[in-house]
Formats: sequence, C-alpha cells, structure tokens
Amino acid sequence: MVEAVFRPLGRMWRSEDPLDTYGLAHFGSVAGDAMVAIALAGSVFFEIPPPEAEVKVAAFLALTIAPLAVAGPFLVPLLDRAGPRRAISFGAAAARAVVCIYAAPRFGTLLLFPSAFLLLVLSKVHAITKNGLAVAYAGPNEGLVRANARLGRIATGGAVLAAGPAFALLKLGGAEAVLYGAALVYGIAAPLNLRLPHPTVRGGQAEVTKRGAIRQLTAPAIGAAGLRAASGFLLFALAFALRRSGEPTWWFAVLAGSATAGAFLGDLIVPRLPAKLREEAVVIGCLMAAGVGATLSFFAFELVVLVLFAVLVGVSSELGRLAFQTLMQRLAPGGSYGRVFVRYEILFQLAWVGGALIPALAPIDFRDGFLILAALYLVAIIGYLTPDILARRRG
Repeated sequence: MVEAVFRPLGRMWRSEDPLDTYGLAHFGSVAGDAMVAIALAGSVFFEIPPPEAEVKVAAFLALTIAPLAVAGPFLVPLLDRAGPRRAISFGAAAARAVVCIYAAPRFGTLLLFPSAFLLLVLSKVHAITKNGLAVAYAGPNEGLVRANARLGRIATGGAVLAAGPAFALLKLGGAEAVLYGAALVYGIAAPLNLRLPHPTVRGGQAEVTKRGAIRQLTAPAIGAAGLRAASGFLLFALAFALRRSGEPTWWFAVLAGSATAGAFLGDLIVPRLPAKLREEAVVIGCLMAAGVGATLSFFAFELVVLVLFAVLVGVSSELGRLAFQTLMQRLAPGGSYGRVFVRYEILFQLAWVGGALIPALAPIDFRDGFLILAALYLVAIIGYLTPDILARRRG
C-alpha cells in the first residue's frame, strides 16, 4: 500500500516533464491545506452548538470571499507576466509554513482568526497561480484537459494522503500538532518550486475587457458557477440539514467521501472524453445529469441512492470545473491571465458561498434540500442557455 502511494511520487521526482515537477509542489500545497482544514474543522462544526455554529459559519463563509479581494489586485499584474509565477507559488507555500508555525501555539486565542484568514488568502494565491503554470507546463502532446486532470488527481491524492497523519497528530497532540505538521509539509513544498523551468507565456487570442471578462465564456461561466453553487449547498446541507433532520451523523462521512471519490473519478474520465467534444457541451451535460440525479434522490430517499448521487455530484462538478478551466486557459491571452483568472475565481467563490449560505441559515429539511438543489441546477441551465438565445435574437 505504501509503495503504491509513494511510487508515483518517486516517478514524478525523477521525471523531466515540468508538469510532473510542478505536480510535486502542488501535491505538497494541497496536502498542507488538507491538514490545516482538519486542524480548524473542530473549531467550526463540531464543538459549537448548531444555532451558534450556523451564525459563525455564515460569517466565515462571507469572509471566504475577502481573500480574493485582498490578493487579486496584487496577483493581476504579476500573473500577466510569466516570470513571477514560480516565485508566487514558492512564496505562497513558504508563507503558509511561517503562518502555521505562528498560529499553532495560539490556537486557542483570537490570533487564530487572522492567521486562518491569511492561510486562506495564500491558498487562493496558489490556486489562481496554478492556472498559469498549468498552461505553461502542459506538454504539446498532452493538452490542457489532460494537464488539468492530472493536477486534479494529484490534488486528490495529496488531500487523501495527508488525512491519515493529520488525524493521528490531532489525536496525539491536538490541533496545534496538526498545524506544525502542515508547516513541515508547506516547508517541503516551497523549495520544490525552485526546480521548475522558466514558464513561457502562452495563451489565446480572445478579447478581454478591462475587468477580465471574455464574451465566449459568458454561458460556460454561468453553468460552472451553478455547479459550484450546488456543491456549496450540498456540503452545508450535509453539515446542517442532516443534523436537523435527525439522520445518523455517519451519513455525513459516507456522503462526503462519496463526493470526493466522484471528483477523483471525474479526473480519470476527463482524459478519456472524445477529443472533439466541446468544453461547453461538457458543462451543460453535467448540469442536466446532476439536476436529474437531485430529483431522483428526493423521490427515492435512501442511503444507497444518496451515495450514488453524491458520486454523481463529485463527477459532474469536477468535469464542469475542468472543462471551464481548460476553455478559460485556452482563450485567455498570455498577457491577461491575471485579470481573467482572478475575475472568474471570484465569480465561482461567490457562487459557492451563495449556495452554502442557504442551508447554513435556513431551516431546511435534508430531503427537501434535494428539491432546492434540483432548482439550482435548473436555474443554472436556464442561465447557460439565455446568452445564446439572446445572441440569436439579436442576430
């Protein structure tokens, strides 16, 4: 088992493919983020009574939008140039290591909150920078779809592999020990960026507005935002509505794990899709499949059906994310990456938070939540189709 996990990492270390080299740095970054999430999770969900937790989690969700607002103005000019991208990735990992070391002995104080906020900012910096580095390092025979899917599989592996040590540290030394462990992981990930070759500026020829919008991305962005909103809704419906409805708490772990497995399955499916299949078709197909699944889950409300639906949500969300990400990377001109990547990342973060706020604040029955989820998918489908219909009417 251990050999099966570490053999791919050894192969990536020996590989001369720059995407493999960056994949190791990305693996470490995601693993560190997973450990931080495990360290902080208890303070948000499980140690606070549900009424208090809802208010605090709603405030936390609102604050998750702020990191992009803080980091965006600094990232835009740097990402528009190829050279600083390695330095940004290195700095984001090194800074998170320092913040974790600072936050660990202060876990029980108010200083934890600005530290957690800063960690979130730096994680977003890494995520946005990854888009530019994926474009730079994708091989000519691999393409953006396969490159993004490979990084997605690496991210899932990093999160899963980090969970075991994180829970062991949590049991042995509490959240402080987990944060020290995350600092070590970030500290290893940072110098891996120094092995990266100089990224080249590559990009499309699409016209970009001053605010980073691309006309061809309007409909796919609406669809991808709908998938992101539905993911946020489902996660917090599991966290809150499940508890209100009196369902067994272990359902949360089973369904959340099924969604994660579905996302990994999506990363495996994407490279095998027909080359002629357009990214826009993938997005709308994912919306329709997930909408049908949500409706069926309401009428056939039992654990087996819900597990299958959670897998479907994971697959559709990942397929839609990768399809839009690839389309965005292909269309965005190399000198406008900062504006484009930051704009759409903010849009998707807003969509995720908007979806998550519904079950976090409203007293929704867990079963009824699937009807709301189906409605979210339907609204996203209508939103996806509307720009095309309006364009044809103008024509």
